[in-house]
Amino acid sequence: MRVTQPQPTKEKPQTAILVGPAYPLRGGIADFNEALCKAMIDEGVQTSIVSFYLQYPKILFPGKTQVTGGVAPANLEIASLISSVNPLSWLKAAAFIKKQKPDFVVIRYWLPFMSPALSTIARRISKAGIKVIAITDNVIPHEKRVGDHALTQYFVNSCDAFIAMSQTVVDDLKKFTVTKPVFFSPHPVYDIFGEKITKDEARRKLGLGIGEKVILFFGFIRQYKGLDLLLNAMADESVRSLKIKLLVAGEFYGDEEIYKRMIAELRISENVILHSSYIPKEDVKNYFCAADLVVQPYRTATQSGITQIAYHFERPMLVTNVGGLAEIVPDGKVGYVVAVDAAEIAGRIVDFYKSGREEEFRVNASKEKVRFSWKSFVNRILLAKTQS
Repeated sequence: MRVTQPQPTKEKPQTAILVGPAYPLRGGIADFNEALCKAMIDEGVQTSIVSFYLQYPKILFPGKTQVTGGVAPANLEIASLISSVNPLSWLKAAAFIKKQKPDFVVIRYWLPFMSPALSTIARRISKAGIKVIAITDNVIPHEKRVGDHALTQYFVNSCDAFIAMSQTVVDDLKKFTVTKPVFFSPHPVYDIFGEKITKDEARRKLGLGIGEKVILFFGFIRQYKGLDLLLNAMADESVRSLKIKLLVAGEFYGDEEIYKRMIAELRISENVILHSSYIPKEDVKNYFCAADLVVQPYRTATQSGITQIAYHFERPMLVTNVGGLAEIVPDGKVGYVVAVDAAEIAGRIVDFYKSGREEEFRVNASKEKVRFSWKSFVNRILLAKTQS
């Protein structure tokens, strides 16, 4: 008589929904969410995204457009269901999520303005027994407004556990909760902007001189990001004498004329190149690969996706000692960590060129970036889910 061996039961894969901006919305948060969704799928978690069809009313949006003209990310399910200002959409989004019956939901929180929408969704799905994990970019925003604390408290009370990408945000969360689990996991290295190209090729594409000294300021330009400090550093005689070119690439979220007047008054027009528009995803590699050094002269910060793009392309960095930037960029190893001070920024730029540190920092960046994997980030989310 043949004995049939019992077959092992196949474990049902986990399912998740990520709530936050995604295609066709543009920007670093949308890029991150799409990369995270892909990483979760790669790790065996069936994941889709519930995004916004209206993220900001036009009157509140400082840029030119909120949508990208690029191609939709392949193999990702994205449902654009949420309007930040339409409560009915919050209820519909929550009903949609509950109907999918995910094992857990990950909500991206970056601004108190989004708290009413995201908190409502979180509370309604929690009542259905769905765990809610929040990735908190900022809980205390860079540009503070009346009501921020109350709105953030309302959101924190709606969630079961939190992922913070800098120790600064971990500490900030402790001002809002002492009972819910908070996990630290650094911002992973972006891998969505293509592979490296040579510096010469990148410069040809941007119309830059092959032998020029080029430093890069990249991303949306807001007052807290300190471009004015970098412009003052460019006017320092020690920097001016090296004939360095500063490439500023990104859309102005504020008055561009303020910076143009400053450039003229400092007499550095011939050393500053403004590409003051949104940089499409497919062009990002050209800017980073063209640069000798990526500079982030921020006045305040939590974490930054710019450092992780620089890591991907193995570019040396200069960052200010604010928020979690110093946790990500080891001083003297892959770049410099400096005070929020134009003279100190200028001094390190000069040292970078006069000491010939580009290759040393590049090699170290190629080694250092391995600690910022998407796999580790996904595992931290799964740990948060099990311990919440």
